[in-house]
Amino acid sequence: MTAILTATPSVPGGLTERTKHRLLDFVKRDGPLTAQDLAARLEVSVPAIRRHLTDLQDQGLVEARTERPSGRGRPQHVYALTERGEGAFPKTYSGLCVDVLRQVAALFGEDAVTQVLAARTAEQAQTLGAELPESLPLHLRAEVLARHLSEQGYDAVVDRVVEDGQETLYLVERNCPHLAVARQFPGLCAAELTLYEELLGTAVTRETRISCGQGCCRYRLG
Repeated sequence: MTAILTATPSVPGGLTERTKHRLLDFVKRDGPLTAQDLAARLEVSVPAIRRHLTDLQDQGLVEARTERPSGRGRPQHVYALTERGEGAFPKTYSGLCVDVLRQVAALFGEDAVTQVLAARTAEQAQTLGAELPESLPLHLRAEVLARHLSEQGYDAVVDRVVEDGQETLYLVERNCPHLAVARQFPGLCAAELTLYEELLGTAVTRETRISCGQGCCRYRLG
């Protein structure tokens, strides 16, 4: 089988070699696979494949597990994509989400969309609230939130700006993983602003917005 390289993801951490791209493609299409399977498909040695697999495991893209072939025979080590590895391949979740919200609006009205987004915000607040106790200083709560957002694809950081001896904190999102949804349903951005205020326990002001064509979403805290 010939791997379609245009469908393979970018490999984080500079691992952009052709072999690693093809390896990920094979594991995605036909996995789980053994190191021997992959070596045969890629026409390289088993030790070389193992080195590539170790690199990809270090990046969190593949994982090793033990399986019994077809339920019989000796157990063997196989490699499969992790959730992060799956997420590296192209998806159409944003398009699906937009379509679903359009149908919700058409069937039940715009207020129903607002209620759906509010329910999502409440669930997120409940999930993350334990990680952001009020006892933590604001800058530490902001750092924890930024790390969580980065895991979700927002590429978020906290900027600490000092002017005239006074420090101001900013939460900066350098990517919007839900841009297609945000452009058609501004309520998503409003719901996120509400979430940040609730989690951080302070006023949050959005100064710039990616969905409006600006380079980042920048929030002033406090």
